[in-house]
Amino acid sequence: GTEGGGEVFCDKEIVRMDKAKRKAIIAGNWKMNKTASEAAVLVDELIPAVKDASCEVVICTPFTDLVTAVEKTKGTNIHVGAENVHFEKSGAFTGEISADMLVDLGVEYVIVGHSERRQYFAETDQTVNKRTLAALNAGLKVILCVGEVLSERKDGITSQIVCAQTEIALGGVSADELKNIIIAYEPVWAIGTGETATPEQANEVCAVIRSLIERLYGKDAADAIVVQYGGSMNDKNAAELLAQPDVDGGLIGGASLVAEKFTAIVNAASAK
Repeated sequence: GTEGGGEVFCDKEIVRMDKAKRKAIIAGNWKMNKTASEAAVLVDELIPAVKDASCEVVICTPFTDLVTAVEKTKGTNIHVGAENVHFEKSGAFTGEISADMLVDLGVEYVIVGHSERRQYFAETDQTVNKRTLAALNAGLKVILCVGEVLSERKDGITSQIVCAQTEIALGGVSADELKNIIIAYEPVWAIGTGETATPEQANEVCAVIRSLIERLYGKDAADAIVVQYGGSMNDKNAAELLAQPDVDGGLIGGASLVAEKFTAIVNAASAK
């Protein structure tokens, strides 16, 4: 059931936390879209549209758009993130970008462990952990992505997979550093497929993640951590998903590329 406590996941009974203690965060993941000049146009549209948001607003853009995004958003309520980061400080890693490079640009957030990175670019739970630590050490805020593939959901092992991914990614992360982590639950089968987890399914797994954080870091940390849902959240289904007690925002793909749609999601989160 989805009501009350009593479900047991990750060897821990789920206890409902107080959502009022957390600020919703809506983050756009632009993926490999928008040239710098196109980014300038989109950011100009977004600035007035989201200026009154009560939720945190983040846009995570391709590396080539970051300078434009940071410059344009100065003095606004829009925060800028990158879509990935390398785990070494510098060195012979052709084509890679370090955390210090991002910080120096004025970037505040970074997505780590997105399923597309895992699927196409050989990311593992271990490299996700290394990237998370590198980002935190440089002072970045991390949007840490976890989620199961369709076969794992069908096999009934969603909570085991998601808990394992989360626990490994957080290896060596202190309770203090955890304050700079947002966890994004993204069921891989619902990313870019048009499929969406039902609000109840999304909430159930976000609650599993929160109960794991309680087990690892205690109740205060679990109360405080922001757990986003990502996986085809859009302007049509956002309000219903965000109404769930353990869904604290969204990591938005396609809808983040259209100012009107992204703004609708921000408004849905601000209404909470």
